[in-house]
Amino acid sequence: MGQIFTLRDPSLQVRGTIETDAEGNQTAKDFYHRIVGYYRAKQDVTTDFYGRIVAHGNAVAGLIPPFDQQH
Repeated sequence: MGQIFTLRDPSLQVRGTIETDAEGNQTAKDFYHRIVGYYRAKQDVTTDFYGRIVAHGNAVAGLIPPFDQQH
């Protein structure tokens, strides 16, 4: 199991999580634990849930929606 980082909004409500594996790859999940995207360290790209490249480099935290848009 890799490292898990929890993202919180200013009122400390959980927005989502980012899990990092041993190779540096990351999986971003929203408040409901749904996968919203991935960072692939070897390719140095961020992809959305469907595998479409959304950024070069690590932008996976930006894929987690703000808390007020999740309800």
